Amino acid sequence: MTTANPEDVEGTPDRGRPPLGSGVVAAWQGVRDTVVGGWRALREAVDKPLASYYLLLGASALLLTIGLIMVLSASSVHAWTTYDDSYAVVKRQLMWVALGVPAAWVASRIPVRHVRRLAYPGFLVALVLLGLVARFGVIINGNKNWLALGPVNIQPAEIAKLAIILWAANIYAHKERRLRELHHLLVPVVPGLFAVIALVLVGRDLGTALVLAAILLGMLWVVGAPLRLFGLSLSVLGVAAVALAATDPERLNRITHFTDPFKDYTDAGWQPAHGLYALSSGGWFGQGIGASTQKWGDLPEAHTDFIFAVLGEELGLVGTLLVIALFFTIAYAAIRVALSTRDPFVRYATFGIVVWLLGQMIINVGMVLAVLPVIGIPLPIVSYGGSALLPSLVALGLLIGFARREPEAAAALAARRRDRSAGLSAAPSFDRSR
Repeated sequence: MTTANPEDVEGTPDRGRPPLGSGVVAAWQGVRDTVVGGWRALREAVDKPLASYYLLLGASALLLTIGLIMVLSASSVHAWTTYDDSYAVVKRQLMWVALGVPAAWVASRIPVRHVRRLAYPGFLVALVLLGLVARFGVIINGNKNWLALGPVNIQPAEIAKLAIILWAANIYAHKERRLRELHHLLVPVVPGLFAVIALVLVGRDLGTALVLAAILLGMLWVVGAPLRLFGLSLSVLGVAAVALAATDPERLNRITHFTDPFKDYTDAGWQPAHGLYALSSGGWFGQGIGASTQKWGDLPEAHTDFIFAVLGEELGLVGTLLVIALFFTIAYAAIRVALSTRDPFVRYATFGIVVWLLGQMIINVGMVLAVLPVIGIPLPIVSYGGSALLPSLVALGLLIGFARREPEAAAALAARRRDRSAGLSAAPSFDRSR
């Protein structure tokens, strides 16, 4: 008679069977190892010398591509009803891209010393153009901020954003050792920026004036202005903004109704309400490119100021978060360059450009989400408009150039060029004797 194995007796655990819950533990350890390994790989990739350069280049290119697709989609109805051509608006945007991309390439290659030499002439040109707008400007959508140059209308305030950043960065770089003195910190940058803001306000463009004020505060913060100066500046700017809004019935109506656009749905709340409709109908992944319903006349400025709403409707929450992440990727990479550079001009100019692009993006998204009042600010790179796109692309080109000139990045690029040249010279040549 065979004796039963005690391990096979009912109630006795089988030693060959894994303990209860071991599969869950193993799966958790696998997930943890994958996450840790992925994080380490990401850190190693980010720590490479050319990481900032490629992040800036890739994020800018992807953002520009998304912008062109969304301009095509958001403007198709407006272009058909206005120009009898669904592609009329995107064709113009492509023309500006054809000008802006080479300009960005030149900006990325031009030496920093030449950029600094252009700072003062650029600022003077911006002042002259803004003065011409105040005298001969064209009124569009209630704002006198456009200048007619033959068949093309340009918005000099967009050019002024980049011009004042480079001008202020050049001055602060010259005064690097004297910036602890309040006089050198304020003069001539603050009066010069106030002059630009005043000329913009002559055309009733409060939104652009607020962006310029944000650039001013950002530049002062970068150069180490005392906190009490920020408190005073914010107070003055806040009072001035409220006063300017209170003297204009349209602006006052927008400010008093932006928190609840459905309160005045047929008037001041029409645009933000339909922007919320567009976002809410997009869901996680959107209705698909070209499938927006709000762009069929319900949403004003669908391809300019409120293109983010159409983007949310067609690409969903995932698409909107992708666009926001691309802006923050540009900001992250640029700040890395600014923190690692030894050139004060590069540091100040980089921070100024980041404050401009990121701040304007936040304002535009806040408008669409009805967190901020509608003040007519386009989404950088994405919205339609050559006057805004061209300076933005040049600014991104400058950032890319700053990144590729960092010592470690420049050394890596030089080594890559040497390796490529060595590979070409070592390649077998065609034997003509055979």
